[in-house]
Amino acid sequence: MKKVFLAFTVFAMFLTSCGDDKKKEVKKEVETKVEEVKSDVAVADDQLALGEKLFAEKTCISCHQMDVKVVGPSIKDMATVYKEKNGNFVQFLKGNDAAIVDTDPGQVAIMKTNLDGFVKDMSGDELQALAAYMRNAIK
Repeated sequence: MKKVFLAFTVFAMFLTSCGDDKKKEVKKEVETKVEEVKSDVAVADDQLALGEKLFAEKTCISCHQMDVKVVGPSIKDMATVYKEKNGNFVQFLKGNDAAIVDTDPGQVAIMKTNLDGFVKDMSGDELQALAAYMRNAIK
């Protein structure tokens, strides 16, 4: 009987110690995922800040305001149309997609000239940041 009790105790201790390892693994996995999410949020915040900076530096702000139409449509209007039509800001900025918000030929010609002047010097990351800033206007 003592041997059975001793074997049962050793077995119970083994199971208990395995459970602790599993808890540690799960805790570490959860902590890692939390850190990844925090990192993603920081990157997104950095991208939005860069997009906002570029929007001002590249003089987009002279024709486009957040909530009101000035020369061109507001940022919110552009973001709404692009979302509804599943448009791609980056492809438009690169000249690969046609205008889908303000399609007046005169406006498109002015916009095309302005875009050609500053997009050629922008990196892919900068274009993505600019697009993220504009998409974020409706969140």
